[in-house]
Amino acid sequence: MANILVVGGSKGIGAALIETLLPENTVINLSRTAPSITHPNLTHNDFDVLQDDIPLFEDVQAIVYCPGSINLKPITSLKTEDFQADFEINVLGAVKIIQKYARKLKKQENASVVLFSTVAVQQGMPFHASVAAAKGAIEGITKSLAAEFAGAVRFNCIAPTMTRTSLAAGILKNEEAEQRIAQRHPSKMINEAEDVAALVQFLLSPSSKNITGQILGIDGGMSTLKP
Repeated sequence: MANILVVGGSKGIGAALIETLLPENTVINLSRTAPSITHPNLTHNDFDVLQDDIPLFEDVQAIVYCPGSINLKPITSLKTEDFQADFEINVLGAVKIIQKYARKLKKQENASVVLFSTVAVQQGMPFHASVAAAKGAIEGITKSLAAEFAGAVRFNCIAPTMTRTSLAAGILKNEEAEQRIAQRHPSKMINEAEDVAALVQFLLSPSSKNITGQILGIDGGMSTLKP
């Protein structure tokens, strides 16, 4: 049984992850609102990663940083503040958490950190300049820290395509929109939050002990295939 810190586990992929990890693990969730699920192995702490002091819990073996943003605008409509906001929530929030726990993680067996990017970094998509810039930084941080902590802490990053969550509700607004987006993928599907959560669970497990520094796409083949 591992002790796993999930940041942003109240909704979407984070919430699906918590359900996937329980009851075989103990989970500490940090988010502004509590997850809908309750379990003896789950502890929730009200927390805003951009404003609050980061609590330090003992014996944390793995960290999953879930907060993100979908800010899709033409470059001419993006303001400096948009880039700053996306960078703060996607990058600086993750950096603050990692810095807080780095020394303690190095003392744990099979210590692991999982971060999130987007298929838009590799694919190149219109109107994604701000979020792709932030997530591109996350991919760079993943590889850099995997090298810095090699042999002690594994760092990996998941780069999903569109995933059915509340964050994406404005885009996946009806069945027609979902079908149109699904057809852009070689797999002809979009992600369910549970699909992504299953990959996170694998990356935290001893079965992935030799996987580090990787950017793993769960994108229906969009980043690599042209059928």
